[in-house]
Amino acid sequence: MQTIDNKIISRIYGNGRGFSFSQNEFSDLGSTDAVRKSLSRLEQAEKIRRVFRGVYDYPKYSKRLKQRLSPDIPQIASALARKFNWRISPTGDTALNILGLSTQVPGRYTYLCDGVNRSYQIGNLSLEFKKTTLKEIGFKYQESELLVQAIKALTKERITDEIIQQLHEKLTSKQCTKILKDTQLTTTWIYEIIKNICKECVK
Repeated sequence: MQTIDNKIISRIYGNGRGFSFSQNEFSDLGSTDAVRKSLSRLEQAEKIRRVFRGVYDYPKYSKRLKQRLSPDIPQIASALARKFNWRISPTGDTALNILGLSTQVPGRYTYLCDGVNRSYQIGNLSLEFKKTTLKEIGFKYQESELLVQAIKALTKERITDEIIQQLHEKLTSKQCTKILKDTQLTTTWIYEIIKNICKECVK
């Protein structure tokens, strides 16, 4: 019979390194107190890392540097969204950074949300959530939000064939299929660019 520690770490490992999560993710595996104590034991055993109160991650590890890497901010944003039952969407600059289309080193990651205004300091980076209306966050998949916000930030005039190819290479065929269906009702010029990005999925 598996212990609660084994059940929790198995679920964490299943999501891969970089995965960020809160205690809420494991409410089906035991009582609040049992899950809290289990996470504390796993942290002490250095199997997981406490990023800040209530949020942990399964850190990525660099063999070359022989050390853990910094927390994955988009993963943390997703963990907080799940914890508070928020819908979130990266702002344009944040989307460009996540997709590797900006050469600027981000000091701040900003997301729109249907929750409350809130900010977190993670090392030398800040993560901010800004409350907005639901109509500004209208997609089912995070990949859709990311792509639409990045395209909006670049504007139609700055979208080049090179950028379209860069974005195309970042998406799988499965993701393209989901995105094409998810973004059908977005602004026409944005959807035309999305179709070019996902051209191999367009019949």
